[in-house]
Amino acid sequence: MKEQLSSDKKEKRNSFVRFLGMASTVGINFVATTLVGFAIGHWILDAYFGTGPWFAVIFMLLGIASGFKYLFKLAKKAEKFNEEEDAEK
Repeated sequence: MKEQLSSDKKEKRNSFVRFLGMASTVGINFVATTLVGFAIGHWILDAYFGTGPWFAVIFMLLGIASGFKYLFKLAKKAEKFNEEEDAEK
């Protein structure tokens, strides 16, 4: 019985540490997706078509939207983690 309790605590701690690792990537993800969107729009499309900043702005906004999508996905995982933790209590 005691071994199973210890195993459950270790499993819960491992899942929490994994969740914290994912949560720590939110800021990096926002910056990366925004920069990638801007780079695609500016250096590839605007340079090729000569359209000025329009594709850069559009793709930068798409990059920001992608960052928010990741944030919402992570929030759902956090909510699921909290519900599972509350159900165990």
